[in-house]
Amino acid sequence: MLGIIICGHGGFASGLERAMLQILGEQEAVIAIDFPESSTTALLQAQCEAALAEIDKGDGVVFLTDLLGGTPFRVASTLALHQPDWEVITGTNLQLLLEMVLERDGLTAHEFRLQALTCGHRGLTSLADEMQKDRQAEASLVEEGI
Repeated sequence: MLGIIICGHGGFASGLERAMLQILGEQEAVIAIDFPESSTTALLQAQCEAALAEIDKGDGVVFLTDLLGGTPFRVASTLALHQPDWEVITGTNLQLLLEMVLERDGLTAHEFRLQALTCGHRGLTSLADEMQKDRQAEASLVEEGI
């Protein structure tokens, strides 16, 4: 099973983990690592290395980070750079986390990354766009004579 490390600024990671637990319950091989203002890059790297030792069972690891170019992203990228079965995804949202935790069985880290990007994009929408989709669906039914 792919291991997942959620990592981000402030309480981002633990917040996503708490939301995941509330909705899905306990999940195997998922670790959240916060990067509070009082932390350092070296400490974050050590925490990520400890998490990797705990969850990397040879099936691959995916880092889910908050912000492109931020310290959690850079630390994860440095660790994953030379590991073909590790991936780093940034811009993580709750939709992506929930769907991908449930879908990860049988996926390689590469397949996970591709599916997660689609999932994350699908989860980024607005009320106006969703209402427009509903109106278009209703119009299609009328056009089809239903």
